[in-house]
Amino acid sequence: MSRRTLAGGLAIAAALTLTTLPASAQQLSVKFPSAKFPLGTRPAATKTMTAVTQGIDLYDVKAGTSTDGYTVTILMPSGRDYGTLPTAEARVAEVEAAGESASLQKVIRPGVADAPSQTVYMVRVGLWSFDDKKKAEETAKTLKEAGLKVKVDYLGDDGLKTTGPWDAKVVMIDAGTFRGSYVASLGSSVAKRETVSSMAKARKAVLGVNGGFFNIHTAKALRGEPVGASVVGGKLLSEAVPGRSAVVLRGRTAKITEIKTTVTATSQDGEKVEVNGINRAAVTDELVLYTEEYGAKTPTGGTDAVLDANGKVVGLRASGGAVGAGLRVLHGNGLASDWLNEHAWAEWTVKVETKVVDLRTKKALKLTPDLNVIAGSVGLVRNGKVKITAKLDGHDSMNMILRRHPRTLLGTTRNGSLILATIDGRQPGVTVGANFVEAAQFMRWLGATQAINLDGGGSTAMVVGDKLVNRPSDGSERGVGDALLVLPG
Repeated sequence: MSRRTLAGGLAIAAALTLTTLPASAQQLSVKFPSAKFPLGTRPAATKTMTAVTQGIDLYDVKAGTSTDGYTVTILMPSGRDYGTLPTAEARVAEVEAAGESASLQKVIRPGVADAPSQTVYMVRVGLWSFDDKKKAEETAKTLKEAGLKVKVDYLGDDGLKTTGPWDAKVVMIDAGTFRGSYVASLGSSVAKRETVSSMAKARKAVLGVNGGFFNIHTAKALRGEPVGASVVGGKLLSEAVPGRSAVVLRGRTAKITEIKTTVTATSQDGEKVEVNGINRAAVTDELVLYTEEYGAKTPTGGTDAVLDANGKVVGLRASGGAVGAGLRVLHGNGLASDWLNEHAWAEWTVKVETKVVDLRTKKALKLTPDLNVIAGSVGLVRNGKVKITAKLDGHDSMNMILRRHPRTLLGTTRNGSLILATIDGRQPGVTVGANFVEAAQFMRWLGATQAINLDGGGSTAMVVGDKLVNRPSDGSERGVGDALLVLPG
């Protein structure tokens, strides 16, 4: 997300011109808002509605115009594009020594529910219109030749005042008339990334959106691993990040909450141990459970206890093998390997217990086949009010809170209807995306009383039928870790 004259926050208002919905649509319990568009400088917005199936409408929403241009940003010694006042002042002196004129910009990242506001400083050179990007690039080249680290920034990405434009897709699923169901999908395996289109096609879904974050900091073959809770068909396939937002899907109901998971292994000799993770890379001394859905070999350098469906140890082996159909593997290295060798002997029974707790109700969820859970990234709206839990959800940086990116958003209404939205971004002159504050305001405007941010950026994707309806920032649809699918009745 980005900046310019921040000094107190973000402009979140815009006038909206809407056509009247058909009478049949007006009878729905979830309806497109008639209030003013919430982002930017009150631009007129247009919408086009498509009835997808009973109880599901798709809206193509466009608002705003492109007036932002380009500037050259000087990077700080840390590599970031912002820093303290003394650091920024030193950078100004370096720019001036190189023969260019620099401006010192004060940027205030707005406070959120669990993180106070933050004041930083940026150093920028020049301001060019949208059509003059080449001139900005030429100045950047000159500064690089003088030994400075710089980048060319589109000001619409800053997260401060903008006129847009915005290109959003909104799906409204009416709780009173929808007859299908919601499920999570990890595709063909946990480890492998797949596109939302592929997952939707495999399940013959009416529509789908990308799910939560996935681990890009692991081996390439394993980068489909969800970061956070994943339950598919009542089976826990990835442990929660404690306290992080999630959406619980059961049948045609969706509930936003926070999730905690616990997994334990108990040997028949009575020894009990915590299982640290599920279907992910293991670190030293960890015990990790792998299920047949994992789709990759267990890590090398440890011990595997292979369990059948009843928990019987059917084999104890050096790690690095596949997980067979109908089997599970407890993998350990270091101290966890020692535990397996002492308490998971062949023919013994090791009981693995999993528990998923809704932290709002303090009750365990029943792991029945109709239960699905997808991890969110940041809470945006709670009980009808904007409440951004960026720090709790691990995304309280300047880049995540303030700057604009493509967004995939999920919200529920007071009567249990579901709202799914994508806001495309990182496409100068076409669509600027949204920051967390803008995303929260957008979902509130749509009528959500609870809302979360799912994965975004190049992962943002919405598929309706067999068509990708949004415009991914990478230029094409990206493989992701999981997806939320809407199945027909």
